Amino acid sequence: MLKLHHHPMSAASRFVRLVLAEYGERCELVEERPWERRRDFLMLNPAATLPVLIEDNGPPIVGGIVVGEYLDETRGAFQRDKRLMSEKPLERAEARRLTEWFLKKMESEVTRYLIRERVFKLEMRPEDGGGAPDASAIRAARTNLKHHLRYLGWLVEARDWLAGPKLTYADMAAAAALSTLDYIGEVPWDSEPQAKDWYMRMKSRPAFRILLTERVRGLPPSLNYAELDF
Repeated sequence: MLKLHHHPMSAASRFVRLVLAEYGERCELVEERPWERRRDFLMLNPAATLPVLIEDNGPPIVGGIVVGEYLDETRGAFQRDKRLMSEKPLERAEARRLTEWFLKKMESEVTRYLIRERVFKLEMRPEDGGGAPDASAIRAARTNLKHHLRYLGWLVEARDWLAGPKLTYADMAAAAALSTLDYIGEVPWDSEPQAKDWYMRMKSRPAFRILLTERVRGLPPSLNYAELDF
């Protein structure tokens, strides 16, 4: 049995959930508010970061990229054509590069700030860092998002999928990150039609359905969040 400690607006958590859904794996979800530094959670991951995967009461597997590699080795390797990593080393390297791009680089320049300022601060107590959003952080993240969206559009204009001819972890990572921002209406889709078309393809996948039906307490999604054709 798989258990995933996550937050519904954590991009790395969503990445893992999309991978699990693509592979048809059921998983028990445990929602965490990492800023609360819950004692039992810190015993699993002293860094208090998400996600954390546990299989059959085994040791914790920490971090979206690490969990993704674990799932590729334990599930993906047996999926044949449905594997979310290529059999070719260079194509695997490109998928890993882009997975890191969207789960680390974009997180550090965009996602972390928009989600913290517009979502997490609503849930945080003042002593944990809650309060009014930082307008300067939001402005900087929005500017950075335009560059990432332009890069994504360039990738899909030249390729069938982000990392090459087949769906890979790169697409899962990008879709996970953008879905959190799409929930709060922060993605200027009309500025990048190629990226928008790719995202509509991702939203139409059965694995995406659970994300589109979820709601964050006290924060309704943007009007087009659940629309497949927007």
